[in-house]
Amino acid sequence: MTSDSTAAVFGSHEVRRARYAVAAVFTVHGAVTGSFATRVPWIQDHAGVSAGQLGLALAFPAIGASVAMPLAGAVSHRFGARTALRGLLALWTLALILPSLAPGLLTLCTALFFYGASAGMSDVAMNALGVEVENRLDKSIMSGLHGMWSVGALIGSAAGTVAAHLGADARLHHLIAALVLTALGLIACQWVLDLRSEPDEEPPPRFALPPKSALVIGAVGFCAVFAEGASLDWSAVYLRDTLDSSAGLAAASTTAFALTMAVARIAGDRVVDRFGAVRTVRSGGVLATAGGVLVVVAPHPALAMCGFGLMGLGIAVVVPLAFAAAGRSGPKPAQAIAGVATITYTSGLIAPSAIGSLAEATSLVVSFGLVSVLAFGLVLGAGVLRAGDRKVSGAGTGAGTRDVPAAEPRP
Repeated sequence: MTSDSTAAVFGSHEVRRARYAVAAVFTVHGAVTGSFATRVPWIQDHAGVSAGQLGLALAFPAIGASVAMPLAGAVSHRFGARTALRGLLALWTLALILPSLAPGLLTLCTALFFYGASAGMSDVAMNALGVEVENRLDKSIMSGLHGMWSVGALIGSAAGTVAAHLGADARLHHLIAALVLTALGLIACQWVLDLRSEPDEEPPPRFALPPKSALVIGAVGFCAVFAEGASLDWSAVYLRDTLDSSAGLAAASTTAFALTMAVARIAGDRVVDRFGAVRTVRSGGVLATAGGVLVVVAPHPALAMCGFGLMGLGIAVVVPLAFAAAGRSGPKPAQAIAGVATITYTSGLIAPSAIGSLAEATSLVVSFGLVSVLAFGLVLGAGVLRAGDRKVSGAGTGAGTRDVPAAEPRP
């Protein structure tokens, strides 16, 4: 075996190992979210806040993420991708401790701001590394990575459900979870790609507007995340209030939707590799639109649940593909990914309240009519993902690996 072929074998092994490592990072990241979500009632009681005050406080993670995400590129430039991810992921896992310690509304809002800020920065860093691994493998992995995030969220929520059932103090639960997840995250980060900026490369600005390419790609992500947020937060209410279903069946609709999303993301990479990002998102938009229409016209809870399932299938891979396209859309992938992430986080922030406000003024049926319209936006806007689609830009040739000149491996 020649020296060149030996280097290629070891390089390929390093990339495959990095793929599994970044998948583990996504799982850890999701587990933090799942661990937090299940203990929100305990946190509300401990902080002594009303439902309205809790709603206000729960807006602060998205605010913190939106403010901090543009910083991720500068951190990665300064310290290198591996060290940056290691530090940012540890901040995120340890931030899980903060909300349960808050004794009142002000401290809870502050804790959730820092919780969201660390979530957003680590989110950008791990997605940027995921895009780089995808480029080097020259096959789709981003959908599967986001599927592993959903698996982590399910694991975290399952553990949180057990802790809540046992009546465990959330401060102790989150302390133990944070320490375990921090250790797992640090271990996983040892094998992610160690990317370094060129010595003569200027550092990215700490705060900068996202490039135009990120704005149009982010608009597609906005539609998908709006539909996701609306379905997760309002599907149970829709079945209960509009279709008079039982509380158990209504709750099951939310769980089924989340499971549909997770399974579709894990399986989505094969679909993307075969049909390309544009055709996949366009077909997904058709499914999501049909699902939204079925929800609106359904006379029975079972049909509405099928509609929510179709929406989950249709939108599952959109956000991963939006991140992948952003990472290939220009010479500053971290900045583009941060821009798309900011738009999608904003969509997730406004979707639940927008659905509720429209429902109060009209009805939930009209609200999900709006969701159907936005889902159709995926059909119309899928073409903006073409620049990052390996089916167009060089699948199987390795051409896609040079679309992201963000940084090179450290010698």
